[in-house]
Amino acid sequence: MLCAVYKSSRKDETYLYVPGRDDFSKVPKALMQTFGLPIFLMIMPLKEGRKLARLEVAKLRDELNTKGYYLQLPPPQENLLKTHLIAQGGHNNDA
Repeated sequence: MLCAVYKSSRKDETYLYVPGRDDFSKVPKALMQTFGLPIFLMIMPLKEGRKLARLEVAKLRDELNTKGYYLQLPPPQENLLKTHLIAQGGHNNDA
């Protein structure tokens, strides 16, 4: 199985995977508007044993087969204040 990978022109570290190059037919219009202009990165084979940084190949294949696309969002940003307070031996539920 092959998929095409695009990065968002509006959102850093946001990627859209679709089953074929320029095949956005299953991607909701509202998502495409938020995503912005898709910037083509590559065609990627999804074969067993392939390692991806923040995504399991099996999950990606499943999403492509069921929904027709997969949206990869950036990882959550670390809360530096909370980390600092914990390191100081305290805690703050508001951080």
